[in-house]
Amino acid sequence: MSVVQLQGVSIIRSGSTLLNDVTWTVEEGERWVVIGPNGAGKTTMLQILSAQWHPSRGTAEVLGETLGAVDVFELRPRIGVTSAALADRIPKSERVSDVVVSAAYAVMGRWREAYDDLDHDRARTLMQQLRVDHLADRTFGTLSEGERKRVQIARALMTDPELLLLDEPAAGLDLTGREALVSTLSEICLDPYAPATVLVTHHVEEIPLGITHALLLKHGRVVAAGPIDRVLTGPLLSATFDLLLEVSTVEGRWMARAAARAAHRPPARLA
Repeated sequence: MSVVQLQGVSIIRSGSTLLNDVTWTVEEGERWVVIGPNGAGKTTMLQILSAQWHPSRGTAEVLGETLGAVDVFELRPRIGVTSAALADRIPKSERVSDVVVSAAYAVMGRWREAYDDLDHDRARTLMQQLRVDHLADRTFGTLSEGERKRVQIARALMTDPELLLLDEPAAGLDLTGREALVSTLSEICLDPYAPATVLVTHHVEEIPLGITHALLLKHGRVVAAGPIDRVLTGPLLSATFDLLLEVSTVEGRWMARAAARAAHRPPARLA
C-alpha cells in the first residue's frame, strides 16, 4: 500500500491555484524532502497530507483512504505532524510531559483524560530519545525554540504514526540548534522502523541523513520528484529557485550556493 498517492491534485482557494495538477506517490519506508521557494505550495501540500484539506480537483489517498470520502477524525491520529501553526496552539503553561502524552487523545492541553502506564512510559521513552526528558516538568512557554521543536517531534511520534510530517522543523534556530536538530532527525530517518516521513524546508543544508527522495515545487507545480541524488542537482534547483546554483555534498550533507557567474547569466530552466 502506498502511504500517499496524489493524482492530478489541484487546490484552488479564493480564485488562486495553490497546487496545480500534482501527481506524487510516497511508499512505505521512504523519507522525502519537499523543497521550494516561498509560495511554492509546500504548506498547502502538507495540509493535504495531514488530512486538513481535500483536493479541488484530482484524488488524494493518504494511508489508503481517499480524502473527501473518509472520516478525517479517524485518519488524523495515524499521522504525526509538527509545524509552527501547531506549536502556536499548545498552551504555554502546559507541562512538557503533558504536551507529549496528550497526543494519545489528540488534544491540546490536558483536561480530564485518563492515561495508563503504557501512555506515560511511551511519552518518557520518546522524550529520552529526543533528549528533552530533563524538561518534563518545565512549561512549554519557558523552552527555547530548539527545545520546543524537539518536544513537538516527541508529541508527533506519540501515537506511533504511519506517516510523519515535519514542516520546516529547523526554522528559527541558530546554527548550533539547527545542527543538533538535524542530527536528531537523521537518527529518526535512518531508523528502519520509523514511519514514512515528509520534511518540508527551504534549505538543502537542513536535510538530515536518511532522506531518500526529494520533491521540488515551484508555483504549485512539481519541477522534479524522485531519488534525492537525481533530483537535488544544480540545474533542477536552479530552475526551482530562479537562481544559478551549485550543489554539493559532504559526508551525506547537502549544500547549495549561488554560482560565481550567477550575477552575469540567467538561471538554468527546464525545457
